[in-house]
Amino acid sequence: MAQPLIPYIELPELPLSFLLHVPGLGSMFDPAHPPSIKPFGTLVALGVYIGAVVAKRRAAERRLDPSKMNDLIFWTVAAGFIGGHVLDAIFYHPARVVRDPMYILRLWDGLSSYGGFTGALIGAWLWRWIKGQKILPYGDIICSALPIGWFFGRAGCATVHDHPGALSDAWFAVRYPYGPGYIGRFDLGLYECVLTLPLAVGFAIAWRRDPFRPIGFYAAWMCIAYAPVRFFLDFLREDAKNNAAGDPRYGGLTPAQWACFGLLGLGIYLLTVVKKSPRTEPPKDQSPPDTSVTPASERIADAEEPAAAPKPAAAEPAADDLAKAVETAPDAGTKSS
Repeated sequence: MAQPLIPYIELPELPLSFLLHVPGLGSMFDPAHPPSIKPFGTLVALGVYIGAVVAKRRAAERRLDPSKMNDLIFWTVAAGFIGGHVLDAIFYHPARVVRDPMYILRLWDGLSSYGGFTGALIGAWLWRWIKGQKILPYGDIICSALPIGWFFGRAGCATVHDHPGALSDAWFAVRYPYGPGYIGRFDLGLYECVLTLPLAVGFAIAWRRDPFRPIGFYAAWMCIAYAPVRFFLDFLREDAKNNAAGDPRYGGLTPAQWACFGLLGLGIYLLTVVKKSPRTEPPKDQSPPDTSVTPASERIADAEEPAAAPKPAAAEPAADDLAKAVETAPDAGTKSS
């Protein structure tokens, strides 16, 4: 009989208890729950930072405006976190929202990936509307770096095991603690983390080989690659009918599975745009002006050298006229005195 082989790994929190003894600051914390650096938040923040750094470097290679790139990153990340919680609350915890409507405003309490994607798209469209800029040239750069940040984010999910799946004795199931022993269960955060790595590596290789692919290339393939993988992985999730921590079903599918159809359609549409788009290679630089400095000795020599006398442009015609005048004039000896 098959047995789960993946151990249940937890990363410890890094306590910051010394902050309790800082005057004026310690009173802000609960002594029973001192502040600490949590692995989930650290990995998510690291993913956002690394993804932003990579995106800005690639934008510089394509000679895009760095200030516009920074603006779009801010708008998409901020709107992504808001949408990630709000849509998670509405579609995954509707009963809790009915009991406590203020739950929607607790942005730190629960996130969903597709809610984050939707929020990021809304943020990008708001940026386009307010700034009057095109989304795709800059958004494609973000999508080229997104798998790197997504890997770290899902690594955070894997460390806290916040996406438990159905019970299983498959070899790739995780040994969740259960009483004195363990119970096999799928871990969707871990699976997405592992499956995102090939996409991140593939995008890095594609960029290294040709940084000037048509606009929309990375956005299209990110949608096309992620949607089917996420669709099939969600069949491994626990059903909310069997476990309160599971995902609800709408028509037999999770909210993320329904969203996969829209994401796949967006990817196919972007792929048609890519086929019609030219390469993003910038125009070649014009020859730079001659900025060489003439040595002082040569400048002095040029100044001391006398200028050549200009040649008279009408010298020959003037001589001809003089000869004609002499021929037609009367002899000087015949003039009367």
